Order: sequence, then structure tokens, then C-alpha cells
Amino acid sequence: MYEWVKPLLFRLDPETAHEWTVRALAAAQRVPGALAALSRAFAVSDTRLSVRRWGLRFPNPVGLAAGFDKNAAVFPALAALGFGFVEVGTLTPRPQPGNPRPRLFRLPEDEAVINRMGFNNRGAEAAARSLARHARTVPIGVNIGKNKDTPNEAAVDDYRRCLRALYAHGDYFVVNVSSPNTPGLRALQHAEALARLLEGVLDEARALARETGAPPKPILVKLAPDLDDGLMREIARAALDQGVAGFVATNTTVDRSGLNSRAHAHEAGGLSGRPLEKRATEAVRLLYRATEGRVPIIGVGGVFDGAGAYAKIRAGASLVQVYTGLIYRGPAIARRINRELLALLQRDGLSSLEEAVGADA
Repeated sequence: MYEWVKPLLFRLDPETAHEWTVRALAAAQRVPGALAALSRAFAVSDTRLSVRRWGLRFPNPVGLAAGFDKNAAVFPALAALGFGFVEVGTLTPRPQPGNPRPRLFRLPEDEAVINRMGFNNRGAEAAARSLARHARTVPIGVNIGKNKDTPNEAAVDDYRRCLRALYAHGDYFVVNVSSPNTPGLRALQHAEALARLLEGVLDEARALARETGAPPKPILVKLAPDLDDGLMREIARAALDQGVAGFVATNTTVDRSGLNSRAHAHEAGGLSGRPLEKRATEAVRLLYRATEGRVPIIGVGGVFDGAGAYAKIRAGASLVQVYTGLIYRGPAIARRINRELLALLQRDGLSSLEEAVGADA
């Protein structure tokens, strides 16, 4: 069915198509019984796909990456589409409009997207209210960043404010220091700067945990694919020393090599989709080896099918995320990937997905 709808959506400006999709999902959430019907149609229930990390149970390893549900408005509908977890955001302490439009571009010949959204969102407080209105049926990650006009020297205050506003409503949190669309943000990835930032964020998480009387919630770091291998290892070890609970590998890339698309290929912003697949999988493997598998990794970048997801899992990812794949493959992508993962597990004689994690690393 999506193959019939897709040409119509692709005639629209990409951001307009996205906004219409979000409105449709929000409308579905208001119809009694609609989410249950979606879940019956799209969810794949099989204990072989279940993953336990950070004390959380993920019904399957296929999640939706940050950037789709920026304001935490439609995560219940996304869970009903069969995703095993949903990551909302990126959220900043104060609302911000992001960069001027147009800021989202399709590259169909490459099955890719370029975005320079610039953390457009309604702010952490508004997202917290939205998260509080809905029950969480799958784990919800919260991706946090700094406002564009906050200097890097004060960035830790923004991350701490986000964490405090959203802490009660997320199951894990991702420190986003790798978007190419906020000037200077990627400088926070470097080991010393990242160590200082994480020290403040983790201190805030521990303080919030003491207030609630519960263990601290997991804090992950999302890294850029454009880091060279040596720097990525250095960053991983520095972050691990600070006590991070895991990594998201990777964000979008500024690399444009090997693209086939003529239109939009040289637009500024971060590239996602098929061209990122190989490098993102390499980054997962590198991080898994650098950390000796001590913390979970979420693999993201170019996941379109079960084979791509399985490659990242065997490289060391405990979980995977899609976003651009949803644009090109449609709402049944999680169901398709999960079914293909089950077939791959059976092919390899594995009784659960857990047995595949890091098998090739």
C-alpha cells in the first residue's frame, strides 16, 4: 500500500510530507482502538527478538531514531507500528525554530536524505508535558542537545536543564554532541570537552536518582561517523571512564563521496540513509572493540532491511534504529526487518538475537 502512497508524498516538499505524517499519527492516537489495530497489523511478537539492556526490556531490537518525533508527540503511534523503542527529540531547554526552510532534501537515487533542521523543537518543558500525557508501551529514549545561541563553555548547563525537565519521562537519555547542524556542537565530542560535559550530565543524573530513590537512568552518547578511528576510540574510552551507559553510532555525515544524485547532493547538512550504512557499521564494530563490549551500542545509519540490521548486531550493536529507511520503505519497515531477523537467526542456528550481538566483532 505504501508503494501507492509514496509517489504522492514524494511530490510534496519533504518537510511538509513529514508534518502531514505526524498529524496523521496524532489523529490516530485520538481514535479509540486505532493503536490496537495498528499493533495487530504491524507488531512482530517473538521472544527470540527480545533484548534486555539497562534493566529495560525491548520487545524487539528495531527502534526509531531521534529526529522524527522531535516534540514527543506521536511516540505511542510509532510504538504501535511495531518499533521496539522510540527515541524522541532532539530537545533543547528553550524552544527554537531551527534553521530556515528549505532544510530537508531527498536524494532518491541514493536512498538518502540531507537535513539541516537545526534542533527545531518546542523545548524540553513542552515535551515533558507531552510525554506525561501518554503511557509508555515500549522504552522511550530522550535525545538532548543545547540551544544554538548557548556557547560551548555553557553547554553543560543546557544538557543538565534538559535532563532535569525530562528525567521522569524517559527510560534512557542520549547526549547529542554530533549533529552537524548546530555550529560548534561537534567540538564537544573531543575527549577533554566531552569529559567535562559528561561529568556535569552524569552528576545531574545521580542527583535526580537520589531524589527519586531509584538507580540512575542510563546516559548514552551519540557520535559522528566523520571522526577518524583513532579519535573515536579515544572518545569512547574517555566517555566510558566518565561512566556512560552506552553509545549511539552514528549521527549523520557531512561526507558526500560516491553519491549518484544530481539534485541536492551538495546541500549543507547531515546526510543519512544508504550511503552511511557501511561507515556506521564500521563505527559500531570499532566501538564494540574499543570498549570490549562492556556497554551496549545502538547502531544507526543506513538500516533498510533485516540484513543491514543483522550486520550491525553482529558487529556489536545490541539495538538498531531506522529513520531514512522509514521514508523510503514506509510504516511496515519494523515488521519487515523483524521478520527478516528471525529468518537470519534460524539460518545461523541461533536461538535468540542476544547470541548474535558482537559475533563478528
